[in-house]
Amino acid sequence: MEKRPIKLISWNVNGIRSVAKKTLTAFLQQHPADVYCFQEIKANEADIAGMNFAWPQGYEKIWYPAEKKGYAGTGILTRLPPQRVIFGLGDKEHDREGRVITLDFGKFFLVNVYTPNAQPELTRLDYRIHGWDPAFRAHVGQLAKSKPVVFCGDLNVAHKEIDLANPQANRHHAGFTDEERESFSKLLEVGFVDTFRIFEKAGGHYTWWSYMNKAREKNIGWRIDYFCVSRDLQSKVLSAGILSHVMGSDHCPVDLEIIL
Repeated sequence: MEKRPIKLISWNVNGIRSVAKKTLTAFLQQHPADVYCFQEIKANEADIAGMNFAWPQGYEKIWYPAEKKGYAGTGILTRLPPQRVIFGLGDKEHDREGRVITLDFGKFFLVNVYTPNAQPELTRLDYRIHGWDPAFRAHVGQLAKSKPVVFCGDLNVAHKEIDLANPQANRHHAGFTDEERESFSKLLEVGFVDTFRIFEKAGGHYTWWSYMNKAREKNIGWRIDYFCVSRDLQSKVLSAGILSHVMGSDHCPVDLEIIL
């Protein structure tokens, strides 16, 4: 039997209830996928159940809310049945905010991640660099020892100068500190590829825009949402894109099509 492409979409929705009231229905209809990974859902299962939202049929819903109400959290809709679901990184320090869901699909792992923001005054930079990033790097590195890994989500870092509109003005700001950029390089060095850069070498392509000063209208943005794959999957990636026309959040979705 010929293998068919798998379509994956990742989106930081900045509040699943908010986007459900605006564009989520149209988005799900217009962009069919096998798996949708959401970040920053800002809701628990009771909140989501109370939305009275018409979720697409045939999908399993997997929610991992933060302990703190209305904050962080991740979620997945999947019509591919996972063999196993792993919540978190196995450490209470990292897992209170519902930031990582790992699905074991047999042939590969899919990891949905919402990386902590270093914060405007860099108050969480030390935690990010010395706590979270090493733990996440170890997690995906360990998974990759047994089978290929795809990870996606809001990584809260623009890796290279080409990945944001104003690199010089944002040096040493959260999301573009030397430490965060170097840490993302270390993550790739474990054995992963930034799929968007397989196909697109030019700048001007972003996934997040400030709500201030018409930044999205002017395309003054940052590329901080990614699909990364194990290096041995690179040849199987058919496309990796940014759905910049999709509204409803300060982030737009990113997608990946891959043969597995």
